[in-house]
Amino acid sequence: MLKAIFFDLDETLCDTRKATDIAKAQLAETVRVRFGVDGVLFADSYESGFYRRWSDAQRARYLSIIEWQGEDAFRVQLMIDLLAELGAGEVSQAAAQALQKQFDHDRLAAFDFFPGIEAFLAEARRLFTTVVITNGPVFSQIPKIETVNLAAHVDHIIIGGQEPEEKPARSIFEKALKLANCEAHEAIHVGDSLAADIAGAHGSRITSVWVRHQQPLDAELGITPHHTVMHPSEIPALIRGLQRD
Repeated sequence: MLKAIFFDLDETLCDTRKATDIAKAQLAETVRVRFGVDGVLFADSYESGFYRRWSDAQRARYLSIIEWQGEDAFRVQLMIDLLAELGAGEVSQAAAQALQKQFDHDRLAAFDFFPGIEAFLAEARRLFTTVVITNGPVFSQIPKIETVNLAAHVDHIIIGGQEPEEKPARSIFEKALKLANCEAHEAIHVGDSLAADIAGAHGSRITSVWVRHQQPLDAELGITPHHTVMHPSEIPALIRGLQRD
C-alpha cells in the first residue's frame, strides 16, 4: 500500500529551466547594452559557472574563494572574470554585484510550479505523506522554496545542503522514510535525475519514477527506472494509476 510520495524539486515540481532561461535572456541584454560585449555568451558562461561546470583553472580559483569568502563573493568574481574575458575591461565589484542581484531577482520572479502540479500536490497530500527532497545549497534552494510557498503544499522538505549527505545517499532517503513514518516499499520517489533521484531511490529500495524530459536513458549508468514519464504533467495520472494497483 502506497503511503508516501517523495518529490525532487527542480525540473520535477518546478520549471527551473524556464526561470533560468528568462533570467539569462534579461542578463544577456543588460550586459550587451552596458558593456558592449556578447551578452548571450556571457549569460551562458555565467550559468556554467553558477552550476559548477568549471575548467580545472576555474575550479582551483573559485573553490578557494567559496571557502574563504563565501558563495556571494564567488559569483561576483565570476561575473568580473567573464566580463574581462569578453573584453569589457575593468568592472567594479558594485557593478558585478548589481548584475548578480538582477539575475537572482529575475530568476525567482519567473520560478513557479509546472502547470497542474500545485493542484496535484493538494490532492496527493490528502492521501499520502508528501516529502520534497532537493539537492543543492541553502542559499539557492531556500529562496526558491519560499517563492512558491512550498511548505504550504507538502508535509516535509529536506534540503541536501543542510544534511550530511545529498541524493543519492541512502541517509537522506532514510530521513524521508522516517518523517513519513513508512517503510521503503510503501513509498515512491519522483525525480528527473537518474544519478541522484533514481539511483538514490533504488539504493533505498524505493519505487522510482523518472521525469525524463528530453534526456536520453544512459545505458552506461546501468539505472533503469521503475516508471517513466516524459513531463511533470504526466505525474498525476501515473500516481493515480499506481494507487489503484
